Amino acid sequence: MLVSQILKDKGDLVFTAQPGDTVEAVAALLHSRRVGAMIVVGADGAVAGIVSERDIVTAVARQGGSAMALPISDCMTADVVFAEPHESVDELLARMTDRRIRHLPVMVDGRLAGIISIGDLVKHKISEAVAEADGLRAYIAAG
Repeated sequence: MLVSQILKDKGDLVFTAQPGDTVEAVAALLHSRRVGAMIVVGADGAVAGIVSERDIVTAVARQGGSAMALPISDCMTADVVFAEPHESVDELLARMTDRRIRHLPVMVDGRLAGIISIGDLVKHKISEAVAEADGLRAYIAAG
């Protein structure tokens, strides 16, 4: 399965933050929206970074409670790793494992088209394994 199909099934909703938003505000949004990461988008609409729960925990661990008042740009990951619609689930799983990341924004023609999480990929792999097992059961039962 390709990224484009996952996005078609999942939808293209991507929550974003601005570089000047505080760590506290972004943490509250992550919590209320029940997501693990948000894309940070500059005033020009370009992707400036990605911020995950892990980034926020790291900032608080390093700077204590005062980290909550910092702009999210101070703790986001600026070197964003992207996915493309034509890539496969296995390609993305390998990239995520290699880089120890859990979210990949998807770009299409220079525009943010969605986000893929490791949970999305694992869900697909489980569905694939269940379908294969069901197919084998049916084959065996048919004799």
